[in-house]
Amino acid sequence: MTNETTPAPNFIRNQVRDEIEGGQVTKIVTRFPPEPNGFLHIGHAKSICLNFGLAEQMGGECHLRFDDTNPAKEEQAYIDAIKEDVSWLGFNWTGPVRFASDYFDQLYAWAQHLIREDKAYVDDLSPDEIREYRGTLTAPGKPSPYRERSVDENLDLLERMRNGEFGESEKVLRAKIDMASPNINLRDPILYRIRHASHHQTGDKWKIYPSYDFTHGQSDAIEGITHSICTLEFEDHRPLYEWFLNNLPVPSKPRQIEFARLNLDYTLTSKRKLKLLVDEQIVDGWDDPRMPTISGMRRRGYTPASIRKFCEMIGVTRADGGLVDIAMLTHAIRSDLEDNAPRAMCVLKPLKVVLTNVAEDHEEVYEVPGHPARDDMAMRKVPFGRELYIDQDDFMEDAPKKFFRLAPGKEVRLRNSYVIRCDEVIKDDAGEVVELRCSVDFDTLGKNPEGRKVKGVVHWVSATHGVPMEVRLYDNLFMVEQPDRDKDVDFLEHLNTESLVICQAIGEPSLADAAPEDRFQFERMGYFCADRHLSKPGQLVFNRTVGLKDSWAKIKQKG
Repeated sequence: MTNETTPAPNFIRNQVRDEIEGGQVTKIVTRFPPEPNGFLHIGHAKSICLNFGLAEQMGGECHLRFDDTNPAKEEQAYIDAIKEDVSWLGFNWTGPVRFASDYFDQLYAWAQHLIREDKAYVDDLSPDEIREYRGTLTAPGKPSPYRERSVDENLDLLERMRNGEFGESEKVLRAKIDMASPNINLRDPILYRIRHASHHQTGDKWKIYPSYDFTHGQSDAIEGITHSICTLEFEDHRPLYEWFLNNLPVPSKPRQIEFARLNLDYTLTSKRKLKLLVDEQIVDGWDDPRMPTISGMRRRGYTPASIRKFCEMIGVTRADGGLVDIAMLTHAIRSDLEDNAPRAMCVLKPLKVVLTNVAEDHEEVYEVPGHPARDDMAMRKVPFGRELYIDQDDFMEDAPKKFFRLAPGKEVRLRNSYVIRCDEVIKDDAGEVVELRCSVDFDTLGKNPEGRKVKGVVHWVSATHGVPMEVRLYDNLFMVEQPDRDKDVDFLEHLNTESLVICQAIGEPSLADAAPEDRFQFERMGYFCADRHLSKPGQLVFNRTVGLKDSWAKIKQKG
């Protein structure tokens, strides 16, 4: 595993730098071309950081272009979310937001050009027949009986397709390449399909829509893209990408480079399966904090800097490195929050404590640093009085010898305050512990007298001044490393039924005015973020971002 202090490999960056230094390229122009049919996920974040990062590092440009060729699955909401995600990650695209649909007229003219060059034809085969004629990986395809239509007939039929004279699936336009090619993508691929669907950009102007393969490279060429960077599943499509560029009068010829996609354990990045989770209401929308979407990670409390750091840590290679440990991602966010998140105390499962030797009207207020290593963060006020709450997990009635928290007859230190001793346990009729009666050693504030050994320190909140809040404890959505590995098992069977646990918690008063997306370390508990949609003063909702334990850092040190 790559050490965090060692630059991760990035063969594309090295290659582009060599091209610029060698004079083959004067200015790099990249693009990020999402399809607006879902929200962006962590895999897209890697592509965003790569494309925009290369442009930043090499003094070039990066375009944001929506490859919007399938109106049946595309929505304006996805477009808006994608733009917001890219901006939130800290990147700026060059020029206006672009759409492949901006080039539909030019693409249609190029389709006509291919027909005139006898390199495209209108086919009447049904979708099933096209698949049958296409052949297999081991057997060549066979020509369609409509492959030798005349140029004039094909031009006429294409125009009539455009005008809406035919139903969907009645006809398609196909390139005329090689039905015997070992690369199935070159076996007369489809260029246009009939779709009687309104488009979010062009309305009802078109009754036919270009395929992704026919749109992608030509859009790059129109925009002057120098490097078309995509994941390895498009490697077999590169010969087709280049065939179009070589057989059309395009203004430039971009070069496609493939890199290994990001595969993160305990995570799904299939848009179809993520959409199923949303549609079946298994999660609360695309930005549910359990989702691997950028908007979900943002809502959970991940920072742009941490996601960019993670993408830099994993590097860019052509080799499929297998699954990336999700602990590596949580290490990146934890490292960022450790340095930048102010501290606060919050009791997730409150257990009432009454300090019997403290007067009912007694009150102290402690001045506590907002961050132990940041003088620029304001001090916070922590009130102390007769009644307070500790966490239920910090008390055990029948405690083992090495339990260093509170138990009958044992002592602990309240963080930033006194040492207390548990003298009495109060239970309800069902035998559940509902209250502890404790006493305070007033000689222990801010010091530890000689001969006094108290190993346990617990966090706490004043019962009088504490702020009620809802805290949502999120965990991995799936219980296995590769939820969709076994094709014979429904991936939904691997759902973690405890991926969300909701607590009615009590926080210290400094949290009362927390704004949406404010992040804190709840001492001894982990890092938490005020929910960007639900939280507001007087009705606080916090999401657990990540715990305090850093397993990847330990692995890295051992390695």
